[in-house]
Amino acid sequence: MSVKIKPITDHESYKVNEHTIFKDRLGNWNCSNDLSKKERLAFNRYESILIQNPRFKKHTTATYKG
Repeated sequence: MSVKIKPITDHESYKVNEHTIFKDRLGNWNCSNDLSKKERLAFNRYESILIQNPRFKKHTTATYKG
Protein backbone atom coordinates (compact mmCIF):
# COMPACT_ATOMS: atom_id res chain seq x y z
CA MET A 1 0.00 0.00 0.00
CA SER A 2 1.36 3.40 -0.93
CA VAL A 3 0.59 6.61 0.94
CA LYS A 4 0.04 9.79 -1.08
CA ILE A 5 0.42 13.13 0.70
CA LYS A 6 -0.76 16.26 -1.07
CA PRO A 7 -0.64 19.79 0.39
CA ILE A 8 -3.94 21.67 0.54
CA THR A 9 -2.59 24.74 2.37
CA ASP A 10 1.13 24.63 3.25
CA HIS A 11 1.78 24.35 7.00
CA GLU A 12 -1.98 24.09 7.69
CA SER A 13 -3.67 21.14 5.96
CA TYR A 14 -2.73 18.13 3.87
CA LYS A 15 -4.51 15.25 2.18
CA VAL A 16 -3.13 11.86 3.30
CA ASN A 17 -4.66 9.34 0.90
CA GLU A 18 -8.36 10.16 1.34
CA HIS A 19 -8.03 11.78 4.79
CA THR A 20 -7.53 15.46 5.55
CA ILE A 21 -5.08 16.26 8.32
CA PHE A 22 -4.98 19.81 9.66
CA LYS A 23 -3.25 21.87 12.33
CA ASP A 24 -5.53 23.07 15.14
CA ARG A 25 -5.29 26.34 17.10
CA LEU A 26 -2.85 24.74 19.56
CA GLY A 27 -0.50 23.65 16.77
CA ASN A 28 -1.35 19.94 16.91
CA TRP A 29 -2.03 17.84 13.82
CA ASN A 30 -5.57 16.39 13.80
CA CYS A 31 -7.64 14.26 11.49
CA SER A 32 -11.34 13.47 11.70
CA ASN A 33 -10.59 9.84 10.75
CA ASP A 34 -8.00 7.51 12.23
CA LEU A 35 -4.93 7.18 10.04
CA SER A 36 -3.36 3.77 9.55
CA LYS A 37 0.07 3.15 11.03
CA LYS A 38 1.68 3.51 7.56
CA GLU A 39 -0.19 6.77 6.93
CA ARG A 40 0.94 8.18 10.29
CA LEU A 41 4.56 7.15 9.71
CA ALA A 42 4.54 8.60 6.19
CA PHE A 43 3.07 11.90 7.39
CA ASN A 44 5.58 12.10 10.26
CA ARG A 45 8.39 11.58 7.76
CA TYR A 46 6.89 14.18 5.39
CA GLU A 47 6.57 16.65 8.27
CA SER A 48 10.18 16.24 9.40
CA ILE A 49 11.62 16.43 5.87
CA LEU A 50 9.43 19.09 4.24
CA ILE A 51 7.09 20.91 6.62
CA GLN A 52 9.68 21.65 9.31
CA ASN A 53 12.40 22.54 6.80
CA PRO A 54 12.53 26.34 6.33
CA ARG A 55 14.27 25.93 2.95
CA PHE A 56 11.07 24.55 1.43
CA LYS A 57 8.70 27.45 0.74
CA LYS A 58 6.24 25.42 -1.35
CA HIS A 59 5.43 21.86 -0.38
CA THR A 60 5.09 19.13 -2.96
CA THR A 61 3.02 15.98 -3.36
CA ALA A 62 4.84 12.89 -2.09
CA THR A 63 4.15 9.18 -2.41
CA TYR A 64 5.55 6.71 0.13
CA LYS A 65 5.59 3.05 -0.86
CA GLY A 66 5.75 0.27 1.61
